[in-house]
Amino acid sequence: MNLLLAEDDALLADALQQQLLSASFKVEWAENGAVAEYLLKKQDFDIAILDLGLPMVDGLTVLKRVRGAGRTLPILVLTALDALEHRVAGLQAGADDYLVKPFDFPELEARLHALLRRSRPASLTQQLRQLTLDRAAHRASIAGQPVELSPREWTLLDLLVSERDRVVTKAQIADAWGSDDGASLEVYIHRLRRKLDGSGLAVRTVRGLGYLLEAAAS
Repeated sequence: MNLLLAEDDALLADALQQQLLSASFKVEWAENGAVAEYLLKKQDFDIAILDLGLPMVDGLTVLKRVRGAGRTLPILVLTALDALEHRVAGLQAGADDYLVKPFDFPELEARLHALLRRSRPASLTQQLRQLTLDRAAHRASIAGQPVELSPREWTLLDLLVSERDRVVTKAQIADAWGSDDGASLEVYIHRLRRKLDGSGLAVRTVRGLGYLLEAAAS
């Protein structure tokens, strides 16, 4: 996933780049608003992080110009200003989400993935190996046989399928569930693994990162 990071604080930008790279993003850094505007208009990014306090051209102006040029990629705005009028101004200018400094990286990562999911809606029916996901009916089947899933199991499976072949973090799962139920997450993963038997798919634990839906070993 190609990401533009527009942040003038070199130390923060370097730290974020390292964390984003570890989270499987390909990052390009813009240290001022002029460079950010140029890159956002000329290159294709999946998502952008835009600091409002950029030098040369401020982030709000960049945001308005980029939206005015017809660029529709998800943009998450960063700012040190928490006043309501600043949040409203950013959202009205075309920001898709808003995060106030200082912040924790897991929250930033969860918000990025949520924006990416919303910007790339999955098809209502999806087939992977022997698994069929019918999102309209909230039903799953394996080789034509229905699979009974609890609401949380369904949400977890839908997320893993949507992000197939990419690591899904615990923060993403908490965001999808609407709560941080990490204590019981392993229980749900264990149940889902059993229910995916015969599907040709497996949920692999990626230690320290999260979970990955992939083809089962033959």
